[in-house]
Amino acid sequence: QILLVDPWLTGNPMLEESNYDTALDGTTQILVTHGHFDHTQDLIMVAEKTGAPVAGMVELMGYFDAQGVKNTTGFNKGGTISCGKVAVTMVPASHSSSVDGDNGPVYMGAEVGFMIKGEGRTIYFSGDTGIMADMEWMGDYHKPDIGILSAGGHYTMDMAGAAYAAKRYFDFKTVIPCHYRTFGALEQTADALVDGLPGVDVIEPQVMTAIKL
Repeated sequence: QILLVDPWLTGNPMLEESNYDTALDGTTQILVTHGHFDHTQDLIMVAEKTGAPVAGMVELMGYFDAQGVKNTTGFNKGGTISCGKVAVTMVPASHSSSVDGDNGPVYMGAEVGFMIKGEGRTIYFSGDTGIMADMEWMGDYHKPDIGILSAGGHYTMDMAGAAYAAKRYFDFKTVIPCHYRTFGALEQTADALVDGLPGVDVIEPQVMTAIKL
């Protein structure tokens, strides 16, 4: 299975246009955490090009279904869907969720993250979030061993905050930071995350380079 989460291609300063097709190749499922433009502005195009089903918060999926996106699945926090041999459970996040409307932001239900389980591993994809007490039960119940954590600061946890959350609420073997470097207001390195998680394999993602776990 190839799961694409919050695909943002057009205008993404980290991704060359020549890599768009390669980034989408083989996609079998699209997951969406919330409505902000850097997570959904290419959703219609990506869904059309890949033909992959799209899943996310029920209100958000209802909106994109009305925009012509085919094969959407709306679910909600605590719900689990099957994506081939992978189980995806929607979990809380602490952020906001909207799309741009003619008269300002249109709110799109709750912002979320995902627990992705398959091949004996569990990935916690945090989505855009701050530190929250819900992480305690999420770590205890789902026991993810891999964390893909928003860590850029300004709009989400920063690197030090993500390190704190990882130590306090989870027992990750591997942590991969995300939602940084793309805007000037965000953190540009993961140094504080690496320094804050001794003994954890912190892997900084590189564009179009696979991470083997």
